[in-house]
Amino acid sequence: MIELAPSILAADFAHLADQVEQAAAGGGSVLHIDIMDGHFVPNLTIGPPVVKSLRQATRLPLDCHLMIENPDEFIAEFAEAGADWISVHQEACRHLNRTLNLIKQHNCLAGVVINPATPVETLGEVLDIVDYVLVMSVNPGFGGQKFIPETLHKIRKLAKIRAERGYGYRIEVDGGVGMDTVADVVRAGAEILVAGNAVFGKGDAKANAEALLAAARSASLQKV
Repeated sequence: MIELAPSILAADFAHLADQVEQAAAGGGSVLHIDIMDGHFVPNLTIGPPVVKSLRQATRLPLDCHLMIENPDEFIAEFAEAGADWISVHQEACRHLNRTLNLIKQHNCLAGVVINPATPVETLGEVLDIVDYVLVMSVNPGFGGQKFIPETLHKIRKLAKIRAERGYGYRIEVDGGVGMDTVADVVRAGAEILVAGNAVFGKGDAKANAEALLAAARSASLQKV
């Protein structure tokens, strides 16, 4: 099933609850929240208080993408704030298996993220325990970047491994997903589409979400 995960990084924070409502009305079914610490990535965004406020403003699952150093120290806090999904970067975790199990212990879906330069093979020992894999199709840290087409082969590889080994993880993609790239992403095997600028950048968030989701579902019917 194709799902759209609007990314609030591109939303107007002065009207965040309204924008989230519009994106949900357009078919957004998961809310993607980028947590950046200014260390692991060169940007600083939000923390648990904003997640807690969003939890009170929407019924959508909250997908918290931790682009931070030492994520183990904050997993409990984000879970308590209302996160439903928590993903961590392979590149930030010394003990990835332990971190993913810690997320599960807090009753959240556990995801692992890989940057554009990180091979899928680095996840070989955790693919049997994760709920989803997030492929970064831009270098993390900022919204509005151009999609890196070379990341498509990683989506295909993850889909192939899942089929061959009977794993149950879903494949999420984040970065540069828009009307010009969404078909390629879906045909490669992605099922959860994170989109920020394509939803919130210009025009009406509801209409943008509807159009993007329609294009994604159309592409999914063309998969061979």
